[in-house]
Amino acid sequence: MARSLNPILLAGLGAGFAAAAIATTRALRSAPPPDGAVVLVTGGSRGLGLAIASRFARRPVRLVLAARDFAGLQSAQDRLLEQHAHLRPEDFYLVAADLTDPNECRRLIDETFARFGRLDVLVHNAGIIEVGPVEAQPIEAFERAMRLHFFAALHITWAALPRLREQQPMDGWPRRAAIVNIASIGGKFAVPHMLPYTASKFALVGFSEGLHAELRGRGIRVTTVCPGLMRSGGEDHATFVGDVEAERRWFDLAAKTPVVATTVEHAANSIYSAVVQGRAEITITPQAWLGARFAGLCPESVQCINALVNDHILPS
Repeated sequence: MARSLNPILLAGLGAGFAAAAIATTRALRSAPPPDGAVVLVTGGSRGLGLAIASRFARRPVRLVLAARDFAGLQSAQDRLLEQHAHLRPEDFYLVAADLTDPNECRRLIDETFARFGRLDVLVHNAGIIEVGPVEAQPIEAFERAMRLHFFAALHITWAALPRLREQQPMDGWPRRAAIVNIASIGGKFAVPHMLPYTASKFALVGFSEGLHAELRGRGIRVTTVCPGLMRSGGEDHATFVGDVEAERRWFDLAAKTPVVATTVEHAANSIYSAVVQGRAEITITPQAWLGARFAGLCPESVQCINALVNDHILPS
């Protein structure tokens, strides 16, 4: 019996030492953005974007918030000023912009550098959700999702990159800048009835992972974030097609169920920690982590399961 346990004990000890080594390495390389760092968050007026801004704002940073609605941005600023007494109105710059327009993406970066002279953390978070079966989705839904989730991130990054490469790291920070792309578990495996969303998130994941490989050695760390279900309030702004009421019911249930869906505060803490540690990629929620691994190991099985879900659970 003892002999049979030895391999198990050794494997367990090995896994424990490996986990401890990884945790120690991450702790040693951890470096929060210094005081005065400039943090830009798209989709920063509500939901996850506002939670990310609030998490970074625990330190005396300068915040650039971008969204379509200026009134929403002003409300977000007021909330952040109430939550963080060390912040002042001059620490903010609010940019109302339609980021599906490449010119607006370039304007956002130009105005950020004109106001603060640098950019230390760039968070691509702006997003839309359109839910319904593929036969009810117009081609414009795919184009909208690609313009915001992929091309907006591309155009903003391309406008910022020449200046990020040239700027020197702030004192106490080992990198020139950090870029954070908020993708989705839907960018790791396809989610039925959300094809515009998942196709555009797949594109963002590929772009983000490739960008990390090419920029890591140049002092710019790129982090790909793949959250699972979140209680972000985004379901209240989603667009539904097909059997609208049935689609809304399943989506709301999935998005608002505790334990299954995490909070935006938890997600924002994880994203902040990933930036501090210089992580290449994180998956938020245990279910999403397991789903991504299973999809990588058994892609055909996942597609068969998704087909069963589509045929027998989701609205027809």
